[in-house]
Amino acid sequence: MTIAFQSYTADTAPEASKPLLAGVKSQFGFVPNLQSIMAESPELLAAHGALWAEFSKTTLSQHEQQIVFMTAIYENDCHYCMAGHTTMAKMQKLGDDVIQALRSGNAIADAKFEALHRFTTLVVRDRGFVADADVQAFLDAGYTRRNVLEVVLGVSIKIQSNYTNHLVGTPYDAFMAGNEWTKPGTMRAAA
Repeated sequence: MTIAFQSYTADTAPEASKPLLAGVKSQFGFVPNLQSIMAESPELLAAHGALWAEFSKTTLSQHEQQIVFMTAIYENDCHYCMAGHTTMAKMQKLGDDVIQALRSGNAIADAKFEALHRFTTLVVRDRGFVADADVQAFLDAGYTRRNVLEVVLGVSIKIQSNYTNHLVGTPYDAFMAGNEWTKPGTMRAAA
């Protein structure tokens, strides 16, 4: 990345971002590098936080939410978010086999989780133009029409963060140590 973006604190951020960063800090105990850079645009920072909060209220379990996030992250090739969500998935006690499958782009052994993984992959790869048969397969696996739309919400959050990370080269946070990631089969160096 040749164009440098500034990292902000609650003290140095644009005025409209100051209370948002203060909220992030109170939630996490620190301001992650992603949000410190997003603060350049108070609107992006606010939207990201609002969508994240709404996604947490969906009918998808915490583990299913992580599957949606990590699948979109894999498809979008985002080293920063994969490291962060790997850490969060471990904290939420998502199985190591599931985490490794998501990090490597492989199938998940659990059939229902794999249906969610496959459907999310298709939503991202096909930009929402998922064939009726694939939507039906997702429904047949025990998911609902509401879940179809909840996946769209989860993917949209990752578009915000993944694309921001690509544009600004967000460095890893200390809490991600040991979970760094480069997409298998790529030669791109992680920041």
